[in-house]
Amino acid sequence: MKIRLRNGLPLVSVELQYRNQQTALGDVLLDTGSASSVFSTDRLLAIGVKYEPEDTVHRVRGVGGSEFVFSKRLDRISLNDLALDDCLVEVGAMDYGVELDGILGMDFLASVGAVIDLARTEVRAAKEQ
Repeated sequence: MKIRLRNGLPLVSVELQYRNQQTALGDVLLDTGSASSVFSTDRLLAIGVKYEPEDTVHRVRGVGGSEFVFSKRLDRISLNDLALDDCLVEVGAMDYGVELDGILGMDFLASVGAVIDLARTEVRAAKEQ
């Protein structure tokens, strides 16, 4: 998959599945500096992802600041042929001063063995070398 650069930030498109519903998110930051993946509360409401009393709430911190998020288990995250089933993600407001649908972190990237090729501005599976 091609990586799009916007203001120097690497963006990709992903598909998320939750309880037999799916949505495509077009502006997801590819972030090797983020331990976990975080997605916008507003964007995930479209597929029924919302806070429920049994969800864990905690604060995440990063270069963009800190915010409270809740954890939710999604059925699947897909980045073209790179996919991960039954994944725990964070869901929050994502008010970082940059318009993003989500952040795809190391939890996903390492699990699927993603290769980020900046010379070609693409991300692919290791076997596609």
